[in-house]
Amino acid sequence: MERARIYWFRAMVLIMQDCLLCRAEYLLPLVSAESDERIRDGYVLSVGDTIVEVGRYTEEIGQRLREQYGERLKVFGCTDANAEIPCQRAVLLPAFVKAHGHDHEQPIIGVAKDEPLTAWLDHAVNPFTAFINNNHEQLCLALGASPYTITYRMARLCDIHYGITSCMVHHCGFNKYRVSEIAAVNEVAGTTMIVAIGSQNRYYISELIDSPIEVLRRLDEANMISGLKRTTFCPGPDQVFSNSRELLVPQKEWARMHGTVFHIHSAEEPATTRMFIEEIEPGLTEIEFLDSIGVLDSKTIIAHQVNCGEHDVELLARSKAAIVHNPLANAILGSGMPPIMQMINAGIPVAISTDGSGSADNQNIIAAVRLAAQYQKAYHQNATLLPSGQLLRMITSIPAELLGLKQGMLVPGYAADWVLLNLERPNLVPTRLDNVVENIIWAADGSEIDSVVARGRILKEHGRIAPFLDGITPEQIMRDVAKLAELFVEYRKTAPELRGTGAHK
Repeated sequence: MERARIYWFRAMVLIMQDCLLCRAEYLLPLVSAESDERIRDGYVLSVGDTIVEVGRYTEEIGQRLREQYGERLKVFGCTDANAEIPCQRAVLLPAFVKAHGHDHEQPIIGVAKDEPLTAWLDHAVNPFTAFINNNHEQLCLALGASPYTITYRMARLCDIHYGITSCMVHHCGFNKYRVSEIAAVNEVAGTTMIVAIGSQNRYYISELIDSPIEVLRRLDEANMISGLKRTTFCPGPDQVFSNSRELLVPQKEWARMHGTVFHIHSAEEPATTRMFIEEIEPGLTEIEFLDSIGVLDSKTIIAHQVNCGEHDVELLARSKAAIVHNPLANAILGSGMPPIMQMINAGIPVAISTDGSGSADNQNIIAAVRLAAQYQKAYHQNATLLPSGQLLRMITSIPAELLGLKQGMLVPGYAADWVLLNLERPNLVPTRLDNVVENIIWAADGSEIDSVVARGRILKEHGRIAPFLDGITPEQIMRDVAKLAELFVEYRKTAPELRGTGAHK
């Protein structure tokens, strides 16, 4: 009897929720690695925040849905309830999932370029986060809002622009003290976020050095923030070189206790990787060090791992830890590229991401996945590597699974997160059923993301991003971040140089 009441209640909730129907010329469910299903004239129906139907569209299906849902049915691209359900000249596919990024970098695009990682951190990231931390009150008065909030808003705007509806943000530097602000911005933006809260206790600028008590307190306080529906938290020690066993082991224990992932940068830059083996933990690579202290397992997600030896690959495969490859940043900073094919062949889960906008200079995840494939095909002199369908899964279903998110595929019961990619751009003509997946990877430039839906809510429609739930508009966000960036440029002219990060010590 009790079970029957629960089922009745769930049914009534579904009946009361709004519905969204979208029909498109091509539909890519991306259901599994074994499936390359491409549907001509497909549709997705969501009720509330969940997909309830996916498949090939017919007039009979359209009629049934109108009769079943009545006035609650919103048809994408249609304002006349009695008109024929329009077929968008677009590809309908799962929204992108970004498994590694930094929401504090958008104002520093173009700053301190042509430098290696640790010098760039000391000349761009650390000065910027110090600038807004040390001048917070003055900047609030000058800008009319917190500089952190302004920065995080811009990052959400950029993700939505490129079709990214869910992400894991590595929240390091001075930003680790501003967890509530990034959560508040994410909630009103309508995206889904895991915030990996940073830590450092060695080989970093002195102002950011932590104790284990401070790190665990930040995690506990974040976990107690009330009212969050789209934001969760996990340990995010910044780099292996900047975190000793004293910090890493308690954070991994916290992650296990709370059932979260554990996220860290590893072996990203060659000079610091060498320094780690020679000076920091003599004789051990970063992966060997992580393995020796027991923090590698299937809930450990490692960003970069560029400078990676054969034994590192063996340890990663044995532990079932995952890798997030960030080819744009790795190339721009001259860090190198990880042995992605060896990792995949060893059974290591690999997702592709963008990193932060300061190093990658944008959040164009299609550009990131294309560069990853171009490099591997050229390096191995093997054009068959990383076919287009596999690459799409590396920015949808694979990162979603790593992050524990029920999305990345268009199937009933999954989150209603999807994008429409406009096929009316010259660079995508001709697109047919046989080349639609390939054109997304090789012909698209990322600007074709026409519309974005997250948990059943339209965030972007026909090229225009909607205001956030707090009423802030994209235009205001961009004006604010441009002004903040100008103030930072003036500050840099007289600011003392920072040194102390990794090989830039």
